[in-house]
Amino acid sequence: MNFHRFKLSSPQIMVLGFGAVILLGALLLMLPISSAAGIWTPFIDALFTSTTSVCVTGLVVRDTGTYWSTFGQVLILLLIQIGGLGVVTLAASFMLASGRKIGLMQRSTMQNAISAPKLGGIVKLTRFIIRGSLLIELIGAVIMAPTFVREFGLGRGLWMTLFHSISMFCNAGIDLMGIREPYSSFTSYADNPVVSITIMLLIVIGGIGFLTWDDIITHKHRIRNYKMQSKVILVTSGILILVPAISFFFLEFSHMPLRQRILCSLFQAITPRTAGANTADLNAMSEAGQMSLITLMLIGGSPGSTAGGMKTTTFAVLFACAIAVFHKRDSAQFFGRRVSHEVIATACTITFMYVGLSFASAIALSILEGLPILPCLFESASAVATVGLSLGITPGLQTVSKLIIISLMFIGRVGALTLVYATLSTPVKPGKLPLDNITVG
Repeated sequence: MNFHRFKLSSPQIMVLGFGAVILLGALLLMLPISSAAGIWTPFIDALFTSTTSVCVTGLVVRDTGTYWSTFGQVLILLLIQIGGLGVVTLAASFMLASGRKIGLMQRSTMQNAISAPKLGGIVKLTRFIIRGSLLIELIGAVIMAPTFVREFGLGRGLWMTLFHSISMFCNAGIDLMGIREPYSSFTSYADNPVVSITIMLLIVIGGIGFLTWDDIITHKHRIRNYKMQSKVILVTSGILILVPAISFFFLEFSHMPLRQRILCSLFQAITPRTAGANTADLNAMSEAGQMSLITLMLIGGSPGSTAGGMKTTTFAVLFACAIAVFHKRDSAQFFGRRVSHEVIATACTITFMYVGLSFASAIALSILEGLPILPCLFESASAVATVGLSLGITPGLQTVSKLIIISLMFIGRVGALTLVYATLSTPVKPGKLPLDNITVG
């Protein structure tokens, strides 16, 4: 028997790794020790919770703060940390800690897992990601600790602080605030600058991308020396925060006091990409506001980050491509650099897949559940972009609808293209087909 043909590719390792962790998490969450009431949890709900944790999404069918026991919450937090940093990244860190040698295949898989541009220096970058992530999570916990300890006592307050710091940095959006009111998220902290600003910073830092932070730390204020990708990510992220925040300030939260209005506008502009926490009642927002959130959710965070979605670079490439067409240029451009046609084709494919999955799933949910299309689209976009924001329909979904959401979360976390590459093995054909024209637009 030829065992070489069973050798797994990097995409297959990533898909199977995430799948194995999700299944193990689901089996553990089913146990009575995982629930506060000491009862067995149905497999579909345990699978949903494990998937939303590993895929750092935040959609839940059981309130995290009240349904799960301390053991269950610790398990969920562990799954969030694994999912946020990546199964491959954490496995590589354990290999490094044990002194084992990292081979070429492992390095290639690590490169794909964190979207690194080159293989060289991948081990050093992995160490930077692990150490930097733990440091940022610790700082976030220290800042929020006084607020939560004052409200919940020392033991419970420290646990709440640690849980939320890790969850927000990993862009998971899962919270324990159900002890105030089920599924309430951080609405009770809408006018609390310490909690709101800290969570916003954790979301942005986690979603900006490890490669970008490596660039910032290396070159500091010498922006001209940043890689083109880092410049594109920083500019695009800034625009995608500022423009929606201004829109929400004037159109959605005009009834609030000024400080709360500013904090809520910024928070709701940041959290759709892709954290899933909220400080405002999303059902009270206008349909235009909800559609804005859907758009932001689909765009998502940046490559090589804890965030999901199509990614800010995909959005930027499509926008630059449109500008190039308007000016009759033959290629998209950023900061005096040309973007290859392969990158543009990939961006178009990713956009088509995410938008197509969102709308197809929304239609299926609407038919299955008998609900209006907008909340179904909101939920499906939130799932495939691994955001976790909800208009409240997820806890009441039927089993088939839950399976649809679970599939979307898994696809969104491992990456739609990664899943395709893992399942298809199409040999590269030599040569090119004849060129012909087709009219579009």
